[in-house]
This record gives sequence, structure tokens and C-alpha cells, in this order.
Amino acid sequence: MILALTVCGIVVALVVAGLFLFGLRRRLIQRSGGTFDCSLRWDVAEKPDAGGKGWSYGVARYNGDRIEWYRVFSYALRPRRTLERAQIEVAGRRLPEGEEELALLSDAVVLACTHRGTRLELAMSEDALTGFLAWLEAAPPGQRVNVA
Repeated sequence: MILALTVCGIVVALVVAGLFLFGLRRRLIQRSGGTFDCSLRWDVAEKPDAGGKGWSYGVARYNGDRIEWYRVFSYALRPRRTLERAQIEVAGRRLPEGEEELALLSDAVVLACTHRGTRLELAMSEDALTGFLAWLEAAPPGQRVNVA
């Protein structure tokens, strides 16, 4: 009986520690400010699948001339993807279709982009999209920015 209680106590302590580390990581990412919730679908086909597959929920952070994207369900302190402002080309925007509505946040707008020749989609709120497009257009003089 004492062994079972000890094992249960250890399991509960590990779960609490894991949740604490998730929260601490998110706090460290957001500490410098300029973050927003952003789902990412990388290396998208010419005609995207409306089935909701391939989306990863994350947090994006502005860092100078880069966007750093972190997966939410990860313990990694480094960004999973880094997008340079000069390399991002916006192809268009749309509302989620079909089962995508279930895979994304309720108020999400999907932005189709290319980054160094790789097609990707970003899904974010309308407010975050406005800030993202303003950030893209605010590139220093002499940098090429392609916003559709």
C-alpha cells in the first residue's frame, strides 16, 4: 500500500513538474514581448488540403527582422522555424475551409506565403495578421518585400 501511494505521488509530482515547465517555457518566450498565437503548416502542396492535416499550433515572436516560431507542445527553448522578413512573400489570404476550422483557432485567418521557395501557411487572428502585415511592410529601405 505504501509503495502504491509512493508511486502515485511520484507520478503526480512528475505531471505537475511537466506542466510547470510548459508554463515557464511559454513565459520565457513571451518575456521580450511581440508574441502572438500562430499556427503553421510547412511545405504546403499547390492545392492545400482542407482536411486540417499538417497544422501545428504555436507562438510566434518578432525578433528584429525575423519571426521566430515555437511549437506550443514542446520543451525546446529554440524556435522550430525562423522566417526572415526579406525572404517572406505573401501570396494571399483566406478563411479556414472544411475541417481546418476545427484544427485552427476560432477567429483564424490563413495567410499563404513562401519563404526561400518553400510554400507555407500561417493561421492567426485578424489583429495578429494586421500587425504581421505592418511588420512586413515596415522593412528598412532597400529591402524587397512582397505583400499581395
